[in-house]
Amino acid sequence: MSTQSVISTFLQESAGQNGVSGASLQNAGARGISAHRVPPVNPLTPTGGDKAMAPSKQSKKNGGHNKESDEYRQRRARNNMAVRKSRLKSKQKARDTQQRVDELKEENERLEAKIKLLTKELGVLKDLFLEHAHSFSDNGHPSFTEGSGQEPSNGGQ
Repeated sequence: MSTQSVISTFLQESAGQNGVSGASLQNAGARGISAHRVPPVNPLTPTGGDKAMAPSKQSKKNGGHNKESDEYRQRRARNNMAVRKSRLKSKQKARDTQQRVDELKEENERLEAKIKLLTKELGVLKDLFLEHAHSFSDNGHPSFTEGSGQEPSNGGQ
């Protein structure tokens, strides 16, 4: 048997095991391309599921530590402290935000009251100005010229 036929036979057997067509592997062998056999994937855990679990995940899933061990208890204690701290921080942030909202509402109310007061004051001042302007023109006083902001001269007197 020649080397070429041995390779061809090996490739066909490998193709049948790995689900690859023998023709494509035979063509690859004829072109001088080496085909490596890929070992089948076996599940790493006897869970009965279809998913394989990586070794790093296996040790994390079952903890890799005894619940009675000191290291486990220390980790749990640190985690519990971190959770408590995180929750307290979150509650404090919510209280701070609510306090800021209340302060802004009060400021808004003060500013709205100030707007009402200033609007009333503006109305009163407008009315006084118009009343004064009408009485000034009714008494025979010359009116101000527009744009100059000065009274017109009375013939040099």
